[in-house]
Amino acid sequence: MIDALLGRKLGMTRIFEPDGRVIPVTVIEAGPCPVVQVRTDVPASTGEGVKRSVQLGFGALKPKRATKAQVGHAKRAGLEVVPAVLREFPLSGEGDALPKPGDMVTVAIFQPGDRVKITGTTKGRGFQGVVKRHGFGGGPATHGNTRHRKPGSIGPGTDPSRVIKGKRLPGHMGAARHTEVGLRVVRVDTERNLLFVRGAVPGPMKGIVAIRRQGARSRYA
Repeated sequence: MIDALLGRKLGMTRIFEPDGRVIPVTVIEAGPCPVVQVRTDVPASTGEGVKRSVQLGFGALKPKRATKAQVGHAKRAGLEVVPAVLREFPLSGEGDALPKPGDMVTVAIFQPGDRVKITGTTKGRGFQGVVKRHGFGGGPATHGNTRHRKPGSIGPGTDPSRVIKGKRLPGHMGAARHTEVGLRVVRVDTERNLLFVRGAVPGPMKGIVAIRRQGARSRYA
């Protein structure tokens, strides 16, 4: 069974419930995603047999931007256009029938109340200091002080006379893969291929995200 979908983050809004409650939601244009490839020979991470996976596509590339290899890969699945994004997801359910290349996966695989986890690329923040990047408190804010937002001491001077690996320092922030877990599906619009998810989703507007069904509660949500 396919329990994953690719989509594009459109932005945030709010939904009013009949009892007057206001729910903040993220709107995602989810699918439709064509099945590009089905694999049954993927080695399992545990080393016991193989696992089954499916490759889904999303969007469409301009013909002049698609390579011959991409065009051939799409034609083998019976697709007329080359998907702009390709992602591979494991298939759940051993006894279920395998999907076929060319099948379409829509937002209808999700129902209101489902718990999902969404993976995206966070917004890039550029080079940032330790106060913004790691939440340091900074130095004193008194008159005459010159280390308001500096990291302070970063290592001993004599032994080992170097900065220990993993020390939290200024550097590039954001633009990293992040998965938000424990999100709830509030509404599913099958006509417009929209998914309304309670809470915030990583990434900027129009960013590509992967939505996967979360089987059980995680340690966070």
